[in-house]
Amino acid sequence: MEKENQYFKKVEETYQFLKEKVSLSPDIVITLGTGLSSLGEKVKKVKTFPYKEIPNFPVSTVETHKGELIFGFLENKKIAVLQGRFHYYEGYSTKELTFPLRVLTLFKPKIYIVSNAAGGLNLTFKSGDIMIIKDHINLIPDNPLRGINNEKWGPRFPDMSRAYDLELRELFKKVAQKLNEEIKEGVYVAIPGPSLETPAETKFLKIIGADAVGMSTVPEVIVAVHAGLKVLGISIISNVNDPDNFKPILFSEVVEQSKKTEKRLEKLIRAFIRELSL
Repeated sequence: MEKENQYFKKVEETYQFLKEKVSLSPDIVITLGTGLSSLGEKVKKVKTFPYKEIPNFPVSTVETHKGELIFGFLENKKIAVLQGRFHYYEGYSTKELTFPLRVLTLFKPKIYIVSNAAGGLNLTFKSGDIMIIKDHINLIPDNPLRGINNEKWGPRFPDMSRAYDLELRELFKKVAQKLNEEIKEGVYVAIPGPSLETPAETKFLKIIGADAVGMSTVPEVIVAVHAGLKVLGISIISNVNDPDNFKPILFSEVVEQSKKTEKRLEKLIRAFIRELSL
């Protein structure tokens, strides 16, 4: 109980720190994953905080994650952008790695947009595809809501039957159609990492119904749903592996493919935000 109370106290402390330094309360929170930091540069910035300067924030150990929290405006909407995230494989618990998002939920935003780079499991996918997440499978052996529940933040047993908001997904598809972008839709599975999947593991993940695999996103989505936010999840498909014709996966290639797709996704997200009615 003492550990949970300390956690609650730290979240409130960090929230007060940010609230005193920035007057803007975001309606939208965005988490940018591997190779997707450029959107942050398009924000009309009100205030930027390096993670290392924010009390109680974790420190990212992944070089592809910039590590800044930006408050500002994008397409005339009030937003907060987490440029870079934290992962279970870095040694953090899911409670620790979702700490930044939990703090931002206290500003009472309405929408959470989360992006990642993922490996394709669906053989109809190809490298560079953009997939809307319609559902997820959590294989990370932890849950950010484990422990004492803070009733002020959300219910003890949040419903996950509609974790990824249908209206937001449909709007994103309409925006993509206008921009002549083909969009995939599928199930994302989160694994602990940092080792990449073996051929047998890849086959297993396909069997249980996953279309794409990554090492993030699901803990954050659980926190967002717990806090009552509507969620849009997007994966850049960095590679596709057939377990019967398996090829080595290099993390450098994942980053490279993400960067190639980054501009397309940035354009889509900006158009999507423009269309949002808040």
